[in-house]
Amino acid sequence: MSKQLSHWQLRARFARGLSDLYGREVPAYTTLVEVSAEVNEDYRRNHPDQAERLGSIQRVTAERHGAIRVGSPRELAQAARVFGAAGMSPVGFYDLREAKPNPVPVVSTAFRPIDREELARNPFRVFTSMLVPQDRRFFSAELEQRLEEFIGARTLFSAELLELADRSIADAGLSEEDAEHYLELATGAFALSPDPVDRRWYATLDEISSVAADIGGVASTHINHLTPRVLDIDELYARMEARGIAMIDAIQGPPRWGGPDVLLRQTSFRALAEPRTFLEADGSTTRGDLRVRFGEVEARGIALTVAGRNHYDHMLGVVDDEQAGSGRPRPEVALEVWERLCPRTERALLEQDLAFFAILPAGGPAGPASLDLLELLDSGLVRAEPIVYEDFLPRSAAGIFASNLTSDGAVDETQAGTERNSAWMGEQIGVEIHDPYALYAQERQRSFDTTMAVLGLDPRQVVTPWS
Repeated sequence: MSKQLSHWQLRARFARGLSDLYGREVPAYTTLVEVSAEVNEDYRRNHPDQAERLGSIQRVTAERHGAIRVGSPRELAQAARVFGAAGMSPVGFYDLREAKPNPVPVVSTAFRPIDREELARNPFRVFTSMLVPQDRRFFSAELEQRLEEFIGARTLFSAELLELADRSIADAGLSEEDAEHYLELATGAFALSPDPVDRRWYATLDEISSVAADIGGVASTHINHLTPRVLDIDELYARMEARGIAMIDAIQGPPRWGGPDVLLRQTSFRALAEPRTFLEADGSTTRGDLRVRFGEVEARGIALTVAGRNHYDHMLGVVDDEQAGSGRPRPEVALEVWERLCPRTERALLEQDLAFFAILPAGGPAGPASLDLLELLDSGLVRAEPIVYEDFLPRSAAGIFASNLTSDGAVDETQAGTERNSAWMGEQIGVEIHDPYALYAQERQRSFDTTMAVLGLDPRQVVTPWS
């Protein structure tokens, strides 16, 4: 009987397979991975006490997140099956149509592991965006119909791939033989297609949004970007430019500062011209190029609570207000705002219940145990370990999209939008969209309950900042 591969093993192989594929298609991505590994090794050597504060160096080095784009709920539901086969569930709902100042006509979710042990084994995640052709701010009724007909006529994932995916979901894995076949088909589904692109149709959509053209103007999907994780994104940015690779203008997300890293910082090299074949109006084919794919890199920080995220959004608003009309660089203004308004220590984030921490035994001296968590921390009986932010920021994602678009797009704000939310998406694809805040809270509570049991305390009687 052949060996059974579990979900995490499939996920690890899937991530490696896509990484190899993307490296062949976009050679600059291989450079990005090499530089990321160099930066991580240098950071580990120079900051041994901090390098594994937010995950083991093995995890960080192997970590990838991908991004794909689909055109309909049917395609999104099929993607959910393909990723579900590798133990990846949809987490979070992101409406990039509301991103300012660069709205994009998509709604998104991220497929990723949701269990902490599964994340530690391999945290591969895929940010998956779906076009909303029904939104009149972007598309007319005629364009909606043409898009739905075009998207409805294509097949992104073969019946054989979907059957294998369903088997893996049902059996919590696949045999070695079936796993190899699943991985071959799944990886191949995200390869850049050599099929000709209808130039007029693509250009029509590109006038509205380059993202819409990338989704509805081609007959297949593909990896839009694949992202390694780095421990010092500012150093990575400098080293990539030193190698002559053009980066986007700024690092998206929180500024670099002397306090705790929170949420997510992202940047990318600029989308490169890739040769494509075009179908012309007279039926002939010509050679040209498209700029739709780029190399993104990320640095992850501590997951914030709802209150913490509200405070983060407030600080972004302050940055917007203070930068407007000042002529000053945004990073400079953001740093001043962070220094003024953001708590400077992890302890302060915990005390104000602004961030999530796992509560773990610390092996401190035995003695009377307090019924106050902060006192337990001070006594050395327990320690607080930050929980890594595993998800995404709509404004940052839209900012990176915008930095790599070939057109400014068009939005008619006089038109009403189309209601889309997490519940709607879950109904459409038949899979629950997990709330990331609930997942972080569950992880914190499990760690807290377990540690209190070790101390012989009733967790219900211990006062915590989130009580």
